[in-house]
Amino acid sequence: MAPNILLVDDDALQASTRKAILEGVGYSVAVAFDGQQALAFLDSGNGSAVRIVITDHLMPGMNGPEFVKAVRGSGYLLPILVLSGDPDAEDQYQTFDVAFRVKPFPPGQLLALVQYLLTNSDRLTA
Repeated sequence: MAPNILLVDDDALQASTRKAILEGVGYSVAVAFDGQQALAFLDSGNGSAVRIVITDHLMPGMNGPEFVKAVRGSGYLLPILVLSGDPDAEDQYQTFDVAFRVKPFPPGQLLALVQYLLTNSDRLTA
């Protein structure tokens, strides 16, 4: 099964925890540990199956805003959920159409948000 969620996080523990939560309710999840790896995954032909991207804000090499800009610049109009421990980071995403949440938050909130974004992705504008 092709992954329908691309999870981008340089913290392996956080990534594996979120992956387990999402797969526990039936999603197929691919994990990338940085923005470059995630972009390569999208561009390798797997991007057509991905329905949502969940990314961390602070990552080495390419931070969240740079990654989101690259995704949008590549023409991908899929929902993007940005997670950060810094509530002030949301200001860096004002020009992008993304959902932003401060972590930590309960697994149920993650699942509800993913479902909401998937259900309302037809409203996404670049």
